[in-house]
Amino acid sequence: MKQAPATAPLPDTPPGRGSIRNKLLAMVLLPLLGALPLLGLVMLWWGSVGMDQLLVTKVRSDLAVAQGYFESVLGAVGSSTTGIAESAALQRALTTPGADVDALLHQLARREELDFIRLQPASPSLTEIQPSVTSVAVLSPGEQGLLSPAQRQRVAVPLVATRNAAPTRRNVEDRAMVLLAQRPVLGLQGQVLGQIQAGVLLNRNLGFIDHINQIVYPEGSLPLARWGSRGTATLFLDDVRISTNVRLFGGEKEERAIGTRVSQTVRETVLGRGVTWLDRAFVVNDWYVSGYQPLTDRHGQRVGMLYVGILEHPFTLMKYGALASIGLLFFAVMVVVAVLSMRWARSVFRPLEQMEATMKRVEAGELQARVGPVDNSDEVGRLAVHLDRLLQSIDDHTRSLDAKVAERTQALEAAQQQLVRSEKLATVGQLTASIAHEVNNPIAVIQGNMDLLRELLDPEAAARVAPEIKLVDAQIERMRLIVNKLLQFARPSEFAGYVNAVDPARVLEDCLVLASHQIVRTGIAVERSFQARRQPQINEQELQQVLVNLIVNAVHAMPKGGVLSLATRDEDNDTVAIEVGDSGGGLSDELLARLFQPFVTRRPDGTGLGLWISRGLVERYGGDIRAANRSPGGSGAVFTVLLKTAPGG
Repeated sequence: MKQAPATAPLPDTPPGRGSIRNKLLAMVLLPLLGALPLLGLVMLWWGSVGMDQLLVTKVRSDLAVAQGYFESVLGAVGSSTTGIAESAALQRALTTPGADVDALLHQLARREELDFIRLQPASPSLTEIQPSVTSVAVLSPGEQGLLSPAQRQRVAVPLVATRNAAPTRRNVEDRAMVLLAQRPVLGLQGQVLGQIQAGVLLNRNLGFIDHINQIVYPEGSLPLARWGSRGTATLFLDDVRISTNVRLFGGEKEERAIGTRVSQTVRETVLGRGVTWLDRAFVVNDWYVSGYQPLTDRHGQRVGMLYVGILEHPFTLMKYGALASIGLLFFAVMVVVAVLSMRWARSVFRPLEQMEATMKRVEAGELQARVGPVDNSDEVGRLAVHLDRLLQSIDDHTRSLDAKVAERTQALEAAQQQLVRSEKLATVGQLTASIAHEVNNPIAVIQGNMDLLRELLDPEAAARVAPEIKLVDAQIERMRLIVNKLLQFARPSEFAGYVNAVDPARVLEDCLVLASHQIVRTGIAVERSFQARRQPQINEQELQQVLVNLIVNAVHAMPKGGVLSLATRDEDNDTVAIEVGDSGGGLSDELLARLFQPFVTRRPDGTGLGLWISRGLVERYGGDIRAANRSPGGSGAVFTVLLKTAPGG
C-alpha cells in the first residue's frame, strides 16, 4: 500500500463549530436576522420622524390660519372704529347741544360688536389730529377706565401652578389684553371734535377663542377622532393663558385652563427671542404638537402669544400601531424565507460533507479513498468528480514530488544559511556606521568650540594654555582617525531611541546653538518661519542629530555667507514638515539622483554617510527626507524632513 503524504493532518473541527453546514446556515440566516431587524429599525426611525414632520407641518399651517383670523379681527376692529369716527350721526351729536353722545356711542359699539368704546372730547390737547392706531394693547389696572365694571371683572386671572413654568412671585394677572383702535373725529371744516378709542377685550373671551378653534379645527378635520384626537387654541398675555379651550384636567366638562402658564422653554424661545415655536410641547397636562406665535403691541414689544396645537397621544398610538404591523409582517416573511433557505442549504452541504469524509480517509493513509457519485449534478457535484480526479493524480505523482521536495529543501537550507551570514555582516556594518556617525557630531561640536576658544583668548592667556589646547587637538584628531577607520567598514544600523512628541521649532533653535560658531564665523543670516502646530513622534536626540547635519551641510554650501532658512509647517495626513534651506549653488541633477546613497559627497573631506544615516533614522519613525533646488536653475538647496504625528495630534 502507498504511504500517505508527509503533511500534518488538519485539526478536527469540534462539533457545531466551523462546519460547512453551520456556515451555510449562518450565510442564509444572518442576513435575515440582521438585515430585516435593521430595516425595521430604519423604518421605525423614518416613520417616526416622518410622522412628526407631518404633524409639525400641519400645525404650521394651522397657526397661519389662526394668525390670519386674528389679524382679520384686528382689522375689523379698526374698520368699525373708523366707521364710528366718520359717521354723520356722531358728528351731529357732537355739534348739537344736549345730544346724548354716550347712548349713541354704545348703540354704535353694539352694532359693530365692540366690547368697549370711549370718546375723548375736544380739548386744548386735541387741537391737532391724533394718529390712527390699531394694535394689540396691554392695559394696566390704572388704564382700564374705558372698560365697563362687568368687563373689569373678567380681567383678573388667578395664576395656577403649572408644571415646567418659569418661577414667579405673582398670584394674579391683573392686566387686560385688548384689540384697541384709536381714531380722531373730525368736523365738517376739518376741526378736531374728539378722539374715539374702541376695541375688544381678550381676557376670558371664550367666544373669540372658540371661534378661532372652530375655524382652524372644524368638525371632522382631524383624523383619529375615535382615539381622542383634538385641536386646541389659546391666547396668552405674557406667559399666562387668558383665553383657551384647553381643559385643566383633560375631560370635556372640566374647567378651562385659564390662569395656567406656558413652559419656561417655550417662553424663552417665543417671548424672549421672538422665534415661532413649532415642536412638541407639554401643555398643562399632556403633550401636544404645538405652534406658538408672538403677539406684539404698537411699539413692537412682545406682549403675548397665539397658540394652536394637536394632542399628540392618538397619533403616537397610530404610529406605533402601524410600525408594529409592519414588524409582524417582516417577522412572518423572515420565518418563511428562513425555512425555504435551510432546505436549499441542505442540498449544498450534504455533498460537501461527503467530500470532507473522503479527505479525512486520505489523511489517515487510505489514498485509494474516493467521493464516488453524489446526488447533485450542479457545481458541487462536478466538484466531487474533480476531487476524485485530483486524488488520483496526487496518488500518481506523490513519489516524484517527494524526491523533488527533498532536493529543493537542501538547496533552500544552503541559501538560507548564506542569507543569514550576509544579514549578520550587514547588521554589524550598519551598527558600526551608526556609532561612528554618533561620535562624529560631538567631535565637530568640540572642534568648533575649541576654534571659538582660540579666537576669544588673548595672546598671553592662549600661550599659558597652549599645551592643553594642543593636547585636546591631538585627542580630537585621534578620534577623527578612529571614526574614519570605522566608516571604512561601516553601514548604518536600525535602532530607535525613546520616542515622544517634540516641538520642531524648539529643536531647531537648539540645533542653531550647537552650530552657532560656524554660522557666526561665515556671516550667515538666519531666517525663521515656524508655523507648525503639531508635534511629531520621534526621539528628540536623533531628530537633533539629523537637523544639525542638515544645518552644517547648508553652512558648508555658503562658505562666503548667505541666508540659512528654517521653516516648519503642518501638512496633510498628520504630517509635520521641517525645511532647512540655503542660498548656495544648489544641487546638480547627478548629485540629486545619488544624494542619499552611502559615500556620496561633494566635499573633499566629507564621509558621504551623513545624509544616508539621517534618512535611515527618519524612516524608522515613518518619515522621510527629500532634497530639491529652490529654482529650476539650481540656485539654493532645500531639504525637507517629513515626520508623522499621532492621529489627531
